[in-house]
Amino acid sequence: MRLSLVFLPLFCASLSAQTTASHLFLEHEPLNLTLETDLHALRGDRGKERKAHPGTLRYGIGSDTGTIAVKLRTRGIFRLKTCGFPPIRLDLPSHKVEGTPFAGQDRLKLVTHCQRDRLSERNLLREYALYRVFNAVTDTSFRVRLAHMTYVDSARHDTISRYGFLIESDTALATRIAATPVRATNVYDPVIENSYMTLVAVFQYLIGNNDWSVWGRHNIAIFQQTADPRPLLGVPYDFDFSGAVNAPYATPPPQVPVKTVRDRWYRGFCQPDSVLQGALARFRAAKDSIYANVRAVPDLPEGDVRNVLEYFDDFFKVIENPGAVRREFVRNCRTLQLR
Repeated sequence: MRLSLVFLPLFCASLSAQTTASHLFLEHEPLNLTLETDLHALRGDRGKERKAHPGTLRYGIGSDTGTIAVKLRTRGIFRLKTCGFPPIRLDLPSHKVEGTPFAGQDRLKLVTHCQRDRLSERNLLREYALYRVFNAVTDTSFRVRLAHMTYVDSARHDTISRYGFLIESDTALATRIAATPVRATNVYDPVIENSYMTLVAVFQYLIGNNDWSVWGRHNIAIFQQTADPRPLLGVPYDFDFSGAVNAPYATPPPQVPVKTVRDRWYRGFCQPDSVLQGALARFRAAKDSIYANVRAVPDLPEGDVRNVLEYFDDFFKVIENPGAVRREFVRNCRTLQLR
């Protein structure tokens, strides 16, 4: 069985797709958003059967202001169980967002602060930075928009103000990269386009993240491009368990032989040297942009910036050393088991 696919220029979205996408994620100035709902009921909705909670989203984006009635749902698994303030999904009414900054978006994930302490907000900003890091490497990645969030409890007239960030919807990303979302659960790493999958695996190694699985559909969204030969792409998201964030609750998965999330381990499949070297070359070319995107995160303390960039320094030392590349990426790569 032949598992490698013909290389395609996956990393640049087509101009036509760009023009139809929402402009919400084309700028990086933080939004000013107010979300009003019954916060007590929303925060308490953590069971298997989660319901839609009515809410009101007020936005101020430059001179563009407005109000949208939305439905809110709690989302996630670990953070939903662990965090005092749950992650949220915004369900936007498609017929009411045309002509607004949210045009082209349908279901937006809102990454929220985990706890009320300042460390949780700093960790959120670090995770936001990692999305921007992957954006610097490839356009085939989820775009994000930072926001000054004000949460208003409609039942108790209480307010909470914290940073949060929105993640581009699957629908909008699919439009932008000329693809369709794949809902099947039987997708395995080797059938993903190998150049792109190697790029993803190297990125996860860069940020020290082992909390992902293509086969398990864990923190990976699958898309199939519409142009022949219609390759599959596995786009990563959710990086709070990475060493670059180093959240206090983060631990490595038991199947990975590392002691802490700060310890890197490459989980990509073995590929021809040309494929691996092509991926490493993209990171070398994007290094300045990667570092600039971390430094550009608003209100991320200088100590956090320095910590993330020093962590990245170790990665770039590895990929500039042929012996270290063999040790980290070749000897440790996963081999395909065929029956």
